Order: sequence, then structure tokens, then C-alpha cells
Amino acid sequence: MIHMTDIHFIREQRHILHDVSFHANKGENWVLLGKNGSGKTTLLEMMTGYQFPSRGKVEVLGNRYGQCDVREVRKKIGYNSQSLFEKLNLADTVWEVVATGEYAYLRFYQEIPEDVKRKAYGMLDKIGLPHVAGQPLGTLSQGERKKVMLARSMMLQPQLLILDEPCSGLDLYEREKLLTSIQDFSDQEMTILYVTHHIEEIIPIFTHVALIEQGRIIAAGPKEEVLTPEHLYSAFQVPLEVEWFCNRPWIKVL
Repeated sequence: MIHMTDIHFIREQRHILHDVSFHANKGENWVLLGKNGSGKTTLLEMMTGYQFPSRGKVEVLGNRYGQCDVREVRKKIGYNSQSLFEKLNLADTVWEVVATGEYAYLRFYQEIPEDVKRKAYGMLDKIGLPHVAGQPLGTLSQGERKKVMLARSMMLQPQLLILDEPCSGLDLYEREKLLTSIQDFSDQEMTILYVTHHIEEIIPIFTHVALIEQGRIIAAGPKEEVLTPEHLYSAFQVPLEVEWFCNRPWIKVL
């Protein structure tokens, strides 16, 4: 699904990624975990073809970047990020915003097909927000906006779903509601890549974790093997213990 090999990324003489290799296979759902500024977003931009490595090879969904039409690959990728949300029009109605995901548009300038409208309403129903379909996007709470972005990213039934810190800014209640919505999509035939710096967001749907620190992958594999006090100290420089409850990791800072 995703194969990144020997990746280096240098921008304005700053070495942002150092010899990164990352491989996510079909049937695996990954969390990319690390501090702010560790290189997580840069990796995502390479996976979606918005940045290209200074050295190394990127292959996504069987397509080698540099030898394919990246725009066609993006049609198979659901992408959810705060930077994308900021490009949307807050005056557009919620169902229209969700419907734009069918074409990877930012907004519509022509009549929307009836079947796409029905599909958008169906997505809102699946995430528990059918009652806000006709409201302007800007009237929604932070938690509702996050769920709408999730629904939008699922419109094309993507083979790969990338979620860049989707719970950022949410309180405990809204965070758990959004994580439940993500868990509810576990029956879909797709690979999920979830980016965060909060360990408690690693819900049961996720099978693997990659830890990144200062542009290097320092550990990657099944989550139980990676989420150890030793590995987490290397990534966050905080002494801690890890407890597992209901297949979710929780930390105690020592």
C-alpha cells in the first residue's frame, strides 16, 4: 500500500528527513507518532504527492511517484487535515462540503448530481450528523467539523485514508466521539494511516505504530512491540510507563 525507501528531504539546507524507510501493507492500519516538528507532516505530503524527496523512492497503491499521474493516485486517497479544512468555504452547507469529497473539489460551481447528494446525506447519517446537513459549515462546533471532514474523506471509498491529527483541539468527549466514528469505518476495505502525538488516541483499529524523532524512524512494527517505555522515551524524552486497557495504550508519567 505504502512503500517509502531511503527517503531524504532537504529544504533550504535543512535536512528534514534522514534515510527514512516506511512500509505499510494491506490489512495493516498504522499510527505515525512523534513530537511536533519531528517530520510527520512532511512524510504525509510525500505520500500524497505534494512534496517529493531529495533522494529515495515513494510508491503508493502500486504507483511509483515520478512515473505516474499523481492526480489519479490522489483519487484513491482520502485525506483529512486542518490545512485542508482551512481551504473550504465556511458559508457552504454541510452536505455540499461532504459532497465535494466525491471529486476532491474544494467547492462546487455547478449543479450537484442527485446521487452524489444522496451519498453525502448517507455519510452524514453514518457519522451521526444528519440533522446538520443544511447548516453552513461555519455554524458547527469543532467536534462536528472534524466529523464532517471524516465523512468528506470517505466519499470516494478510498483505498488509503490518511488522518492528520484529526482530534487536535477537541475536548475529551468530542475526541472519543470522533475516535468511535473512525473505529466504525473498520469494516471498509482500506488502509488507515493516522498521525498524532497523543498515545491515548491509538484505538483498537490500529495494528502498527511508527515512531519518528528528528526526521528519523526510530521504531516501527506491531503496536505492542513499539509502544514500550524505552522506545517512547527515545521519541519524547519523558520517563513513563505504559498500561494497556481494552486494547488501547495509556501512559503514566514517572
